[in-house]
Amino acid sequence: MTRRAALAGAASLAAFPVRAATSGTLFVSHPAALAHDPGPGWPDAPARLRALFTALDDPRFRALLRRDAPLAPRDALLRVHAAAHLDRLAALAPKAGRTELGADVVMSAGSYEAALRAAGGAVAAVDAVMRGEARSAFVATRPPGHHARPDGPMGFCFFNNAAVAARHAIAAHGAERAAIIDFDVHHGNGVQEIFWDEKKVLYCSTHQSPHYPGTGAVTETGAHDTIVNAPLTKGDGGEAFREALKGRILPRLDAFAPDVILLCAGFDAHVHDPLGGLRLVEEDFRDVTLRVMEIAARRCDGRIVSMLEGGYAPKDLAASVAAHVGALMEG
Repeated sequence: MTRRAALAGAASLAAFPVRAATSGTLFVSHPAALAHDPGPGWPDAPARLRALFTALDDPRFRALLRRDAPLAPRDALLRVHAAAHLDRLAALAPKAGRTELGADVVMSAGSYEAALRAAGGAVAAVDAVMRGEARSAFVATRPPGHHARPDGPMGFCFFNNAAVAARHAIAAHGAERAAIIDFDVHHGNGVQEIFWDEKKVLYCSTHQSPHYPGTGAVTETGAHDTIVNAPLTKGDGGEAFREALKGRILPRLDAFAPDVILLCAGFDAHVHDPLGGLRLVEEDFRDVTLRVMEIAARRCDGRIVSMLEGGYAPKDLAASVAAHVGALMEG
């Protein structure tokens, strides 16, 4: 009997735990995420997370389950990244001051631990959701991850958190299929590269184009047609976003029937974000969350792990995350 057949059969044969009606949404983070400090004027600043923490301290989020993000185990990172990349980051991590690893990657004294906990938080969230300890999870850490490539950092990103989460779900929990939905304003070139030849992982992205990093064309579909890009044009708002979801991404997600859905939750498509040119508002992030949740309820017992990516206007990031997490809690 395959794992998918087991899921469809009796509870005693189910591959993953049957979820209790009271299971809720897990919030994963760690104070170390604030110690990643690339310097004055850097968009991925600690203030982003401070604003988010304040928003989720509101009484309406009291029911959130909360857990500290652990350090990522090396074997989980090695499922995605070359050993040389891991060793280089460890060797270059400064004990004081800052080290530039490229035009858009800077390490401070706290960056290495923060990056390990960002990936480790994704692993812990997958563990909790796949074991039935929570129905869904939101991982609020930094640095982000979806630009990180197998052999190097890129675009504020050190480790590819979503890719680590997907490979962990498959290797450690026996998931047959994992889907990654990315609504950051920037295309997740690192995720696409990692899973280009992968049959078990579906990667779907809405993003502004042309825009950094220059990838994400409709014609980029992967070796097994498991890459789905739905580029948007500068100035597009909620209507175009919903059309991209309904026309290209959600039907493919539904047909793929994943065992778990992972979200690259970037909120820099917000109308006020300094690094993007799209015009989404808080309700658009709530809407995409609810639409994905509908498919998750039908296909994978509601299992969703969402990981923070972009969003560089702290006040608007906090409001957007509140809308997103509030929707997850309704499931």
